Amino acid sequence: MKRYSIIIIACLLFSGCGVYRKYTSQSEAPSDVFGSGDSITQLQTDSSIAGISWREFFIDPLLQQLIDTALSRNTDVQSARLTVEKAEAALKAAKLAYLPSLSIAPSGSVSGTVMTDGSVSPATWTYNIPLQLDWNIGIAGSVTVNKRKSQAVLSQAQAQREAMQANIISAVAQQYFMLMLLDKQLEILTITDSLWDVSLETQRALWENGRTYSTAVNQMESSSLNVKMQIIDTQRSIVQVENALCKLLAQTPQHIERNSWGEYMLPERFSTGVPAALLQNRPDIRLADHVLEEAFYNTAAARAAFYPSLSLSGLLGWTNSLGSAIVNPGALIMQAAASLMQPIFARGKLTANLKIARLTQEDMLNKYVQAVINAGNQVNEALADCQKAQQKYLLYSRQVEVLEDAYEGTHQLMDNGKASYLEVLTAQESLLSAQLNDAANNYNGSLALIALYIALGGATK
Repeated sequence: MKRYSIIIIACLLFSGCGVYRKYTSQSEAPSDVFGSGDSITQLQTDSSIAGISWREFFIDPLLQQLIDTALSRNTDVQSARLTVEKAEAALKAAKLAYLPSLSIAPSGSVSGTVMTDGSVSPATWTYNIPLQLDWNIGIAGSVTVNKRKSQAVLSQAQAQREAMQANIISAVAQQYFMLMLLDKQLEILTITDSLWDVSLETQRALWENGRTYSTAVNQMESSSLNVKMQIIDTQRSIVQVENALCKLLAQTPQHIERNSWGEYMLPERFSTGVPAALLQNRPDIRLADHVLEEAFYNTAAARAAFYPSLSLSGLLGWTNSLGSAIVNPGALIMQAAASLMQPIFARGKLTANLKIARLTQEDMLNKYVQAVINAGNQVNEALADCQKAQQKYLLYSRQVEVLEDAYEGTHQLMDNGKASYLEVLTAQESLLSAQLNDAANNYNGSLALIALYIALGGATK
């Protein structure tokens, strides 16, 4: 037994001496990962909108309630949670691989002999109660490699869950803001419909007094009916978006409570933060890093297959089959064995597996680099959308003011018979288009800011 103890200690020391180095996480991002330009450089500070929680970013209490419901009930989020739990169980099993396995397999039998005269000899009872110990020791650190690979898989599952949560938060917020936009558009169309009804009545009065033609009344009525149809289409769109939001919430179709446009809006000031923070904040980049880590340990496992494997086994128990017919208590049985297996010829399989693992690791490295580039591109696109929406905001606001004045002036001229119905129609349609475009630009700016928040790795806190 002393000799076996020496073998065990020597193997443990060899397996723990670090034959394979531990994976080093990717930790550097290009300084220009967000792009170049003064507008981007000015937004690169130590602080970032990604550093705040989604509750601080989305301050609308009704939206917060919807996001909470989605995170607790959405089926995709629940599936991601189960994937994490399965990965945790696999990691626990990998850690237990350091320990030997112990099993018991009791057995017994009874036998007797029938004599020629028909008599039966006394029955002979035998039994075995063995306790068997098996221990597979990875001389080249294979057990440690498998444990670290399982940890990488768990980290992947956790990153996937965070990415799923961020996507759900983004989707709920986008649908919520779409409902607010549709409500605003419905309000604009409803007010416009009332104004156009007044214009239509004015045209009818002018026609009845012989001051205009019936074609003017017909054209004005056609435009008024077009607005009414837009109201119906907008109402239908509201139902569609509510249903889409209910799917995210994993609930049956129903009305969604929401605030009016302009209340509880998103932050007006924002910064991108430093590029290096992108690697820690974005779950998809961390996922790509952990996939590369798994490939690294797969390569280590393929290399470990070239080394010998050591198996230790032992048997301890009681039996009565070693003595006479019946011996109670039985005799003590004890057995110990050790086996060492060294691959010599495996038809090139081990070499091929190692080559495949190395190529896979190289491929995962390329995909990680591409994930960083894609992330930087998303930040650049979202930032450009935010800046352009801000620039267009003042222009749209001024355009609406000018067209409101133009509409009021043209309508007064028409009342006095100094303007044609075409001028009034043009003013009304231009004002409606500008108002709808202004609301759409505000919505696009909100979407761009949400996209920037997600692209920087927000919504995971």
